[in-house]
Amino acid sequence: WDNADFSRGVGTTFYQEFRTLNTAKPPFIRDVEAKVRRYLRSSYSAAWTLKITWEKAPAYTARTDTRRTITYQAILTTDGFRSYVLMLYQEGGMQWDYTRLTATNVLIGYT
Repeated sequence: WDNADFSRGVGTTFYQEFRTLNTAKPPFIRDVEAKVRRYLRSSYSAAWTLKITWEKAPAYTARTDTRRTITYQAILTTDGFRSYVLMLYQEGGMQWDYTRLTATNVLIGYT
């Protein structure tokens, strides 16, 4: 929920959409389906998936430190009936100094 700050030209955000209803599924989609099946112990076949990546994103405010960044992804996926979000963080990728953030009650998540 904290703010990433791209105002200094450091970091990138990009996305990729996958429409997989009645089409061959790339390895990435098969991996997403496998994660949903494993975590929820149910059958799942993705019809649509959106991958959003924040790469080397500095924390707000970037004017204080652009060297400490984070890389993470949000994967939104649905079979047309059920929808899921996977939050993936690069191992060792959280470099933000949370002691310098405006809020002291740091949480990672979505709403």
